[in-house]
Amino acid sequence: MTIRYDGKVAVVTGAGGGLGRSHAIELAKRGAKVVVNDLGGSVSGEGANSQASLDVVAEIEALGGEAMAHGANVADLEQVQDMVAKTMERWGRLDILVNNAGILRDKSFAKGSVEDFRLVADVHLMGTVHCTKSCWEIMREQEYGRIVVTSSSSGLYGNFGQTNYGAAKMGVIGMMNTLAQEGAKYNVKINALAPTAGTRMTEGLIDEKAFALLTPETVTPAVLYLVSEDAPTRTILAAGAGAYAVAKIVETEGMWLPEAEQTPEGIAAHWGQISEGGERALQAGFEQSIKMIGQAAKGLGLDLS
Repeated sequence: MTIRYDGKVAVVTGAGGGLGRSHAIELAKRGAKVVVNDLGGSVSGEGANSQASLDVVAEIEALGGEAMAHGANVADLEQVQDMVAKTMERWGRLDILVNNAGILRDKSFAKGSVEDFRLVADVHLMGTVHCTKSCWEIMREQEYGRIVVTSSSSGLYGNFGQTNYGAAKMGVIGMMNTLAQEGAKYNVKINALAPTAGTRMTEGLIDEKAFALLTPETVTPAVLYLVSEDAPTRTILAAGAGAYAVAKIVETEGMWLPEAEQTPEGIAAHWGQISEGGERALQAGFEQSIKMIGQAAKGLGLDLS
């Protein structure tokens, strides 16, 4: 089975280079009409230049595809709304959104400023919110949508000097978890990519030989799968160097403590049982409540049926 996107319209943010460029070109090769969004700023989010996105559009057109450039700053809702409006004016639909745009302001938490933290969150988290919100009703009404948010191992597991980036990248996971539920009956699926790639954002941070393996082109197949018609939903797919894995947030089975032991000392005494065993991935927040109530009912001998 060949996965294609004929008749589909895709918006890829931060597509002037690196991962975004790779995503945009490969989507176009498989039949999608592509909006190449890029502010054209530096890695730290300074400046703006439309040439990068225009160059990618030219590449796509040279391959026989259709594309348009838009320089919206994803942190600015009005600019994003303009991008979506122009997409609808040109093609009349919007099927795929790949939230890829990002910046870095790496510093230890002690040395970093609140202003830098807010800027990184505005681009990565609020930028994803702006783009997704601007597409959401269109996708619901046409009963078709595929959305990717870009997370990171820095958000899932932490990385020294990236408190701001990690917080934003974990934030999009929480967004995905809820939107997957809200979009289900409208055939709107949303997933997360956790990429490892050798781009200008990681250059100099990774050994040269390893960097050479981490091409954007090895990550893009993960995006192509996550925005396909038969894609999963609410999935975190890690990708890099041609390797792929699914990341899951799991919760231990835990245990109920009698009232006399519902103290910090009681938790300490039973920490081994609380912190280990029965790990599973919950599918919605209410499942945790049901589990906790069930344990309490069993411990108290209550029949809640």
